Amino acid sequence: MEYGLSVLGRRGVNFINTLGGLCILFFRFLCSLKDIPRSFRLIVEQLYVIGVKSLPLIVVISVFVGAVSAWQAAYQFKFIGAPLRYLGQAVGKAVVIELAPVLSALVFAGRVGAGIAAEIGTMRVTEQIDALDSMGINPVRYLVLPRVLACLFMVPLLVFFADFIAIIGGLVVSVVGVNVSSETFLNGFRDSFKVSDFINGLTKAAVFGLLVGLVGCYEGFKAEGGAQGVGLATTTSVVISCVLILVFNFVFAIILFRI
Repeated sequence: MEYGLSVLGRRGVNFINTLGGLCILFFRFLCSLKDIPRSFRLIVEQLYVIGVKSLPLIVVISVFVGAVSAWQAAYQFKFIGAPLRYLGQAVGKAVVIELAPVLSALVFAGRVGAGIAAEIGTMRVTEQIDALDSMGINPVRYLVLPRVLACLFMVPLLVFFADFIAIIGGLVVSVVGVNVSSETFLNGFRDSFKVSDFINGLTKAAVFGLLVGLVGCYEGFKAEGGAQGVGLATTTSVVISCVLILVFNFVFAIILFRI
């Protein structure tokens, strides 16, 4: 019993430490925003590395997200006896509000968040960050600011592409596999489309990107113990990012999409 309580207490303390560390890093990130002009080249570089190089993966995932959404929606409609003319509405709502922002952010956390944690963690264990300090270079401005800003701006842009591609994937499956005409599908999507839903989805994506960037940088700065420590920081970064994405997604569902 004591052992169980001690483990629970230790994990609770670690959770509070992580939450506090993320808040401190976020505050330091906000303070470094005044240095954006000095870090412009680094920001542009990270926009390319983090955003543009993630686009092919997002495209592939989005095609199948839309395709599966259309197929599953058609199956459910058939089960309950609903007309298939509502297929475009169901796929559009699911993709724009939920599937594209959340799944894109989860994939982004696995690809980019892990990469950020591994890169900064390697710099930590090889004392490159200490070298930056000794040269009078602020590590937050040099490492955190470009990466977090790139995540903040690129995830909504990636989700914008994911929305479009997923709808195309759903349209193709509807026409080829479910025998719903493209006109019927697109009319249903157009009738149900709301600009507020689209904006709310991009807002969620921006917050998810901010979380992924902050967690990746924080875990990288915490890394210690050589290669094993870097691997642990990378794994922890992905786990924490995915959990936070799902938690914040529920919070957004309550705030933005009222019943």
